[in-house]
Amino acid sequence: MAPDRFRKHWGFVTLAAAPMTLLTVVPALSQTPDGGTLTSAAPLALAIGAGAFALTAMAVVRTMLHDNKAERERAAGQIAGLRALVDEYEALLSGTREVTVLWTQNSGGAPKFLGQVAAVLPAGRQPESVLKFQSWLQPGDAERLTEMLEQLRMGGHSFTTSVNTLDGRLVRAQGWVLGGGAAMRLRPAFLQAHPQHRLDHAVAQGDLSSARAILGLLTKPAFLRDANRRLVFANAAYHELARALGKSASESEPAELLDSTQLQRHLAACTSNGKPTVLRLNLAERGAYELVEFAIEGGSAGYLRPLEPAQKLAEPTASYMGSIINALATPIAVFNAKRELVQFNRAYADLWNLDAGFLTLGLDERAILDKLRTEGMLPNEVDYKTWRAQHLTSYTLKVPRENDPWHLPDGRSIKVISAPAGPNGGVIYVFEDLTERLQLESSNKAFSNVQRETINALSEAVAVFGTNGRLTLSNPQLSALWKLPMNELGKNPHIDQIAAASGLAIPADGATIWRDLKRGIIDLNPTRADQTGRINRSDGRLLDYAITRLSDGQTMMTFLDVTESASYSRVLKERNDALVAADLLKDAFVENVSYELRSPLTNIIGFADLLAGTEGGNMNERQRAYIDYIRASSVTLGVLIDNILDLASVDAGIAELRPERLDVAGIVDKARAGLSATFPEISGEKPINLVIDIADDLPPFVADGTRIVQVIYNLLSNAARFSPPGGEIRLRVMSRGERMLFVIEDEGPGLTDEMKAAILTRIDGQTTGRQRGAGLGLAIVKTFVNLHGGTISAQGREPRGSRITVNLPRNSAMVSFAE
Repeated sequence: MAPDRFRKHWGFVTLAAAPMTLLTVVPALSQTPDGGTLTSAAPLALAIGAGAFALTAMAVVRTMLHDNKAERERAAGQIAGLRALVDEYEALLSGTREVTVLWTQNSGGAPKFLGQVAAVLPAGRQPESVLKFQSWLQPGDAERLTEMLEQLRMGGHSFTTSVNTLDGRLVRAQGWVLGGGAAMRLRPAFLQAHPQHRLDHAVAQGDLSSARAILGLLTKPAFLRDANRRLVFANAAYHELARALGKSASESEPAELLDSTQLQRHLAACTSNGKPTVLRLNLAERGAYELVEFAIEGGSAGYLRPLEPAQKLAEPTASYMGSIINALATPIAVFNAKRELVQFNRAYADLWNLDAGFLTLGLDERAILDKLRTEGMLPNEVDYKTWRAQHLTSYTLKVPRENDPWHLPDGRSIKVISAPAGPNGGVIYVFEDLTERLQLESSNKAFSNVQRETINALSEAVAVFGTNGRLTLSNPQLSALWKLPMNELGKNPHIDQIAAASGLAIPADGATIWRDLKRGIIDLNPTRADQTGRINRSDGRLLDYAITRLSDGQTMMTFLDVTESASYSRVLKERNDALVAADLLKDAFVENVSYELRSPLTNIIGFADLLAGTEGGNMNERQRAYIDYIRASSVTLGVLIDNILDLASVDAGIAELRPERLDVAGIVDKARAGLSATFPEISGEKPINLVIDIADDLPPFVADGTRIVQVIYNLLSNAARFSPPGGEIRLRVMSRGERMLFVIEDEGPGLTDEMKAAILTRIDGQTTGRQRGAGLGLAIVKTFVNLHGGTISAQGREPRGSRITVNLPRNSAMVSFAE
C-alpha cells in the first residue's frame, strides 16, 4: 500500500529513475568526438544525482508523516465513538432492572458489574456481593448456580436457570460465552417471583380471572379458594397430581389432596394467623411436597413445591464445609479478603452473644470488633485502634498463627487462632474459651504445690516410681534416710541408679535391699497386692516400708525409721509382760490369802458364837462385850474377804449377774441384818439408828439379789462408819418411771470433793477410827451398780451429812441381754 501512495504523489517512479538515467547518460556525454572521455564532468554528474535523491527522500518522508498523523486522528475519532457507544450501552444496562457480570481477557479475571444491584440483592449490598450466592440465595440454589458458573468459565457451557432468594423472590440466571470471556445476567422473574404479590394485586383490582391466569402459568401445582374455604380453581399441574393420586375431580370442582382431618387442621392454621401456612406432605410414590397457602382478598391461594431428597432429611446447608463448621462446637468465623463475614457457626454467635439481626453474612469484621468493644467484650486496651490494626494483620498471614489470649472484662480468657482462608485471601478465626482450663490448671498447680509441701513435711521418706522404673516424685527424707546424692542422680533417676548409689552409701546391704524392693516396683501384674515389711539394715537402723500401687499405674514406696520406736516398744513390752506376771501373781495371792483367811475366820466366828450362846452365863459384862467385839470384827473381816474375791472376779472378767424378780423389803432386811452383825449393840448401846422408808406399791424389780444386798450393805456400812454413834441413817426406796432409786442419808461430816471422787474409785481418802476400810466397799458398790446398768451419785446435806443415790433400771435382765 505504501508504494502506491508514493506513486500517487510526485511521480515517484519517474523521479526515482531520473538519477539512474543521468548516470547512464553521463559516460556518453563525457566522451569527445574523437573517442576521448571528459573526465572532468563525472564528479558534477554524481553531485547532481545525489542532490536529486536527497530532495526526493525528503519529499517522501514528509508525505509519510502527514499520512500517519491523519491516520491517528481518524483512529482516535473511531475509538472515541466506540467508547461513547460503550458508555451508552453501559448506561442502558445500568438503567435496567437486572445485573450483568462480565469476565474478559483484558480484566485479568476480575468481574465487572453492570446494572442495578438492588434488582436482585437486598438493599444496601455492594455489587461484589452478587457473586456471594450463599448470602442472598437459598442454600441449594446457591450451590447449584456456583457449579453452573464454574462450568461456564472453565468449560464454556452456557446455562439458563431460575433460583430462589432468601426472601422468597425468584431470579432468572443466564450465562453465556463472550469471546474469550464469559457473561452472566441476573434478573427478577416478576411473574413467578412471588405468586402472593401478583395475586393480591389482581384480586385488589377485582380481576379474579387474572388471578386464575397467574396460577395457571405456574408449573407447580397451584389452587385458589373462595371465602368459604372451598376449592374454586386448580391449574393443570394440580389436576395431574390429583389424578396420579387417584382423586376423581373435574376442572370446575377440583379434588382435595388432603384427607378430612388434615384439611380441617390445615384450614384452622390458615385462619389463626395471617402468615403463609406451610405443611409438609408425603404423597406416596409421588414423593414429598411442601404445601404453601396464603390468604388473599376474598379467600386464599396456594401451591405445592416438591422437596429434594436433602430437604426431606434436614435443612440444607450452604456447602459441605459449611456443614462441617456448623456441626462443630468450637467457635469459627471465616472472612474473605475484603474483611466480609462469609461463614460462621452458632458457637461463634453464642461466644460473643451476637444476635441474628446483627450477625449477617457480608458484615465487615471491623464493625463486629467495634460492636464488641462498645459492649465491653474485648480486652481493655489503651490504644484500641492500634490493637485492632494489629489484629487485622491476620489477613496477611501465610501460615496459621496463635495469638496471645484475650483476657476479657467479664473474666473469660479466649485463645484466638488465625489461619489463611485460601488462595483468594481472607482469614479463618478459631476461638477457644480457656477460662475453665486455666482455672483447672491453676487449681491443679495449687494442688500440686500443696501436695508437694505436704509430702515434704512428712516424717516418712516417699518415693513414687513410674511404670518405666524411674523416680517421678520424692521428698528430702528419702535422700536423708538412704544417704542418696540426689543432685548427682538427676531429676528422674532409674531405680537401678538409686540401688547403685545406696550400695556406695551403705556398702554392706544397700544395693541388695533396693534390688529386692525393685521386684515390687516393676511387677506389672494387675492383680498384685500391696506389700509391707520391715528392713533391718546393717547400720542398725530399722525401717518399716510399704509398697502401694497407684491408680495411674505408678508405684509409691514409703519408708519410716522406727529404730527408736522399736526400742520403746521393746521396753514397753517387757514392762507389760512384767505387769501381766504381777497381775497373775496378785490373783494367785488374793485367791490363796482369801482361802487361808477364811478357814481360821470360820473357826473364830464359830467359837465366838459358842461362847456367846452356851457359855455366856458364866461371863461377866466385860467378857460378853469382848465376845461381841470378836463376833463383829469377824463378820467385818468376812465381808472384806468376800469383797476382795468379788473384785478379783470382776477384774478377771468372769463376774456375771443372775437377775431374778426381787422382794425389795426382803433384800433390805438382809442388808440390815448384815449391818446389825457388823455394828452390834455393845453394853446396851446402839451404834446406829437405822430408819427404813420403802414406798408403797413398788413395781416389779428384776436384778441380781446377792449383788443388790451387797450394794445396800456397803452403802449403809459406809454411812455408819462416817456417822457419830447413835446418828440417824435413813434408807429410802422409791420408783421413778422405769428406774428404781435407793437413797442413803447420814448425819456424818458431809462429803468433801475428795470424798465425792472416792465414790468413783476403789480407794477412799485417808480415814481413821470408824471411817477406816470404806474404800473397798465403795469400789464394790460402783462395780455392781455398773454391771446392772445403773448410776451412783453423792451430794452433801445441810447443815451436815451426805446423800448417796443409786439409780438402777427396773429390769436389769434386759440390760444384761443387750450388752
